[in-house]
Amino acid sequence: MAAYEPKNILITGAAGFIASHVANRLVRNYPHYKIVVLDKLDYCSSLSNLNPSRPSPNFKFVKGDIASADLVNYLLTTESIDTIMHFAAQTHVDNSFGNSFEFTKNNIYGTHVLLEACKVTGQIRRFIHVSTDEVYGETDEDAVVGNHEASQLLPTNPYSATKAGAEMLVMAYGRSYGLPVITTRGNNVYGPNQFPEKLIPKFILLAMRGLPLPIHGDGSNVRSYLYCEDVAEAFEVVLHKGEVGHVYNIGTMKERRVIDVAKDICKLFGLDTEKVIRFVENRPFNDQRYFLDDQKLKKLGWAERTLWEEGLKKTIEWYTNNPDYWGDVAGALLPHPRMLMTPGVERHNWTDEIKSLSTSPDEAKESSTAVPAATAKSTSSAPQKASYKFLIYGRTGWIGGLLGKICEKQGIPYEYGKGRLEERSQLLQDIRNVKPTHVFNAAGVTGRPNVDWCETHKQDTIRTNVVGTLNLADVCREQGLLMINYATGCIFEYDAKHPEGSGIGFKEEDKPNFTGSYYSKTKAMVEELLQEYDNVCTLRVRMPISSDLSNPRNFITKIARYDKVVNIPNSMTILDELLPISIEMAKRDCRGIWNFTNPGVVSHNEILEMYKKYLNPDFKWTNFTLEEQAKVIVAPRSNNEMDASKLKSEFPELLSIKDSLVKYVFEPNRKVPAN
Repeated sequence: MAAYEPKNILITGAAGFIASHVANRLVRNYPHYKIVVLDKLDYCSSLSNLNPSRPSPNFKFVKGDIASADLVNYLLTTESIDTIMHFAAQTHVDNSFGNSFEFTKNNIYGTHVLLEACKVTGQIRRFIHVSTDEVYGETDEDAVVGNHEASQLLPTNPYSATKAGAEMLVMAYGRSYGLPVITTRGNNVYGPNQFPEKLIPKFILLAMRGLPLPIHGDGSNVRSYLYCEDVAEAFEVVLHKGEVGHVYNIGTMKERRVIDVAKDICKLFGLDTEKVIRFVENRPFNDQRYFLDDQKLKKLGWAERTLWEEGLKKTIEWYTNNPDYWGDVAGALLPHPRMLMTPGVERHNWTDEIKSLSTSPDEAKESSTAVPAATAKSTSSAPQKASYKFLIYGRTGWIGGLLGKICEKQGIPYEYGKGRLEERSQLLQDIRNVKPTHVFNAAGVTGRPNVDWCETHKQDTIRTNVVGTLNLADVCREQGLLMINYATGCIFEYDAKHPEGSGIGFKEEDKPNFTGSYYSKTKAMVEELLQEYDNVCTLRVRMPISSDLSNPRNFITKIARYDKVVNIPNSMTILDELLPISIEMAKRDCRGIWNFTNPGVVSHNEILEMYKKYLNPDFKWTNFTLEEQAKVIVAPRSNNEMDASKLKSEFPELLSIKDSLVKYVFEPNRKVPAN
């Protein structure tokens, strides 16, 4: 594909941080391009950011708001604009919690004005919309592959929600009106000129002033950082080589915890982290991790060039040489900064408020939240002396999330692990911090959206499902801890000794016989290796079902959405009944392998008949054979009956699969009146 050559580019928000670096780069490298920049000069932007470009004959600055339709139409027409690079936006998450309407106005309405102007003039050949990695929402802590450009958008705060909304408008104008749109989603950016409400410049200025560095929560949140010049180069590549209608992630695989960023800055300033770092109240919802798959942009020829240490030194040097560049920014240096340009914000001595954090480390521990709100959960309104404390891995997964809710209901203290399963030192740090009595491993790769994904991501699958699980088991044994490991029963298939419909199920001691999918291979492999660890309780879960029929991972939800289903009896796990049992198993010190399913089997058709009886009398479905199914899936699926007599013997109250379905799933969701 031939490279795109613009003539007249409009860059919105170009007096801001990232856009100014992009504008300066384009003005410098392409003197034959005319660069028109539009910016209303909000609190976090400065005309000084564009000083390198202002003397250039191919540069023009216009002060104005993208929300002004008349101004935008005028500029597009009089400047013969053929390309728009749309950066203008409110971007600081903390501010979005306090003044979310400003974010809707700037990020959604402003974008809509631009798009409509493009439609009316009909002269735009490229519209590059700048979005954020935050539209993907929180990345699973144990994910080894980042969000790719086709991943679902699940924003978690007002800022990212408005950016996702703007993206929907951009996509709609591309499809409805043929507007040649390209969208980018980027990781965090740092470097010279950045307004100090953002983490890195804030910490640098505070360190320069001898003030404490406030960290939200416990500092375990993970972010990826790119140096501004690398990002400017990425936009240069997208401008010339990006394909219309596509999305490009601008990211890095190198991740850092917030606490480590603070420590790196302290190290470069020669500061004692124990005396300088202060932990403060977390913000309302602080995503634990954003992680991007950056391969698509790399295929266009872009690559990150600046090492973290090099970029950080350059940034510190710039702020050291330009300490008053942004004027009085004391309000931005607060742990939870105010929106400085918002009407009604009273001016007072911000510096005194910052200095109030300058207590001793012991006082700081007492005055700040000892167990940060977003990372460790309060389990009871009444104080109690608990004999248990659980450390759970897989916080963003289905089972891991349900475990936390059960612990809260039962009043059991718990925390979610922060470390990556593959990183032994991080797991040890988790155990030192949490001091658990038991460890629950609900982390693992199951595929996105299903196990077919594992067939093309074999290294990622084995790294998490085998290496990570073994690593955690080994660390737990070293620390004298029992590990409850949620495994799978999808390692068996009906055979001559266990024929379909015979009632003869696979027992715990049976060797896996299903190798149809790479996912199942890794789970069978790690189960065998875990038998060398006497501190592990392996629970074989199968086709999990819960009362939450809106959850896309729920087996019932899945088959109710399929056009066709196979009709084969299978053992299944009703999570509402069995997950509390798994907690009881930890208390009873159960070990070894357990078939973790309800007794008996149920077929797809029997489940859908219940669905029809309890939820939707008009529901219809069609069956097809395994041979027909094989034509539309990549990896074969496991079908089997598992013998749950061992579990039933330990827990006699355990219901059969059909009775459990009625009690825990269909009756609570009943929409059809009982006769």
